[in-house]
Amino acid sequence: MNKFSLHILVLILLLSACGQKVERNPNTFIESSIGDARRLNPVIANDSASGTINDQVFNGLVKYDKDLKLVGDLAERWTVTNRGKTITFYLRKGVKWHDGVEFTAEDCLFTYRKFIDPKVATPYSSSYMVVKKAEVVSRYVFRVTYRKPFSPALESWAAGMIPKHLLEGKDINTDAFNRHPVGTGPYKFREWISGQKIVLDANDDYFEGRPNIDQFIYRIIPDSSTAFQELLSGGVDMMDLNPLQFLRKSETPRIKENYVKFRYPANAYTYMGYNLLNPLFGSIRVRQALSYAIDRQGIIDGILLGLGRPCTGPFSYVSWAYNPKAKSYAYDPERARRMLAQAGWKDRNGDGVLEKNGKPFRFTIMTNQGNTERIRTAEIIQQNLKAVGIVVDIRVMEWQAFIEQIDKRSFDAIILGWSMGRDPDLYDIWHSSKTKKGEYNFISYKNPVVDRLLVEGRRTFDMKKRKKIYYRIHAILAEEQPYAFLYVPDALPIVHKRFKGIKVEPLGIMYNFIHWYVPKNRMEW
Repeated sequence: MNKFSLHILVLILLLSACGQKVERNPNTFIESSIGDARRLNPVIANDSASGTINDQVFNGLVKYDKDLKLVGDLAERWTVTNRGKTITFYLRKGVKWHDGVEFTAEDCLFTYRKFIDPKVATPYSSSYMVVKKAEVVSRYVFRVTYRKPFSPALESWAAGMIPKHLLEGKDINTDAFNRHPVGTGPYKFREWISGQKIVLDANDDYFEGRPNIDQFIYRIIPDSSTAFQELLSGGVDMMDLNPLQFLRKSETPRIKENYVKFRYPANAYTYMGYNLLNPLFGSIRVRQALSYAIDRQGIIDGILLGLGRPCTGPFSYVSWAYNPKAKSYAYDPERARRMLAQAGWKDRNGDGVLEKNGKPFRFTIMTNQGNTERIRTAEIIQQNLKAVGIVVDIRVMEWQAFIEQIDKRSFDAIILGWSMGRDPDLYDIWHSSKTKKGEYNFISYKNPVVDRLLVEGRRTFDMKKRKKIYYRIHAILAEEQPYAFLYVPDALPIVHKRFKGIKVEPLGIMYNFIHWYVPKNRMEW
């Protein structure tokens, strides 16, 4: 290679590193994700990646607007009668599935039946098992009657409807539909290359009007640093920044010129959940001791760089069900040591590790690849617990493998997060009946008082009574620590400036994605 060719090669590499990529369609939106989807079917999807895609492909009967009020989606309107126990949905006429077949009340009834089918691996069945009768009143009228008042009833019908004509008589757990979905939503499925990307095209016939953005591409980039480099080079239009990226790495002239950052409270929290089938974690005193041994504020200051708050229980502080008086666990390693000793865990041979019945206190924390905050949180917890005599190993796994281990209950402890619904109903996460494969009580928590309260919280529409119930649930879980509740992070998305129409509302920024647009005149972006 001559000297001139070498200079050209160096120049090409530098331009590539600085983001000078081959031009692509500016009206394509590319979002990055650390994990691939599992099943593109809203009845059985139980991961956030699948949920992101399903939100674009499918519709529910209702949805939340920007102000967190339930409004019509596939249903134009509804009536509530029979002292709150009957809801009659009046469906939009002329709505088409992506294959051209009309959506009708038969699809609603079919979807409902799949939610209550014991052969279907859905984590959401509890919201539909309480229905006494579901019926097709006419082609465009669907009615459900509940056995007893059910306060989250209306919200439960925000779940995506699935097509009867494509799935009737099939096993929806395994059907090819789950990789080639057909919905009624603003975007149609085009392709899915596992571990790389999912591509959606705008639905020209969408009932609310064709989305302004032609194509939605969901790129799977397991590493946050790699995703950020893709953002810099133009390979990604939107990603969730980590705190270091938000506060420092994105404060460059090039980023400020081309991107817009957002920050708002997340209705979510991060936790370390214990496998309660493991005898190590059977004692409330031991779990409380572990919580006293964890430096939450140190995690927030050192990893979130202050962009978050300590978490005390199953509700973010933005929820009306959040109990401000729930027990909290200040960092107190001395207290942790005393409580562990009272539970029989002592260093009997002087090696610095606590033992009981001849066995050392040792366990593994699992978390998912690509989430820097969770991995670093595990590392801080590892050091915190080492200081009180507990040996912690860390295992970082690819997302799909991680979820499979959870489904198998093959873990000691996991660091994960919940994004919460707007209704504070927690039945699917905490009720003792929700421990089957694919369901959300994968730590096997069981408390008859909490079971009773979860049911009571669903059976009253009185906001004062519901608030009292969920305050009590929050207090019990804070006391028993089946999770070590860690922190509530801030949402930190960044979006390319060419996309206009973005507004931060209580629901976040994606609620009006179909109205985002790219100006035709490049000078505007």
